Amino acid sequence: MSMEMEENQGPPRRGPRGAGGPGGDKKSGSSVRKRGFTRRKVCRFCADKTLVIDYKDSQLLKYFVTDRGKIVPRRISGNCAKHQRKVALSVRRSRMIALLPYSVTGA
Repeated sequence: MSMEMEENQGPPRRGPRGAGGPGGDKKSGSSVRKRGFTRRKVCRFCADKTLVIDYKDSQLLKYFVTDRGKIVPRRISGNCAKHQRKVALSVRRSRMIALLPYSVTGA
């Protein structure tokens, strides 16, 4: 009985995601990539005040839709929050009148 007590007194065991197991230290090893300096994306609508977001302009909106038909997120497109909302609304409106696809059929 005293053997069982001594075993339970040690530090708590960590699960497979704990930092104590092999491969738990993510900083050592060859799989770590350092991020270099990336240029901050600028909202193209804030930079160029003449650009207007219109649901009928499918040529402009196609840059904000992936080839699968999904709306490109802000962090990738570089739009500010205000203009991203307008782009998303315009994409949804142009989908309703079949200027842009909801999704792509086939692969």
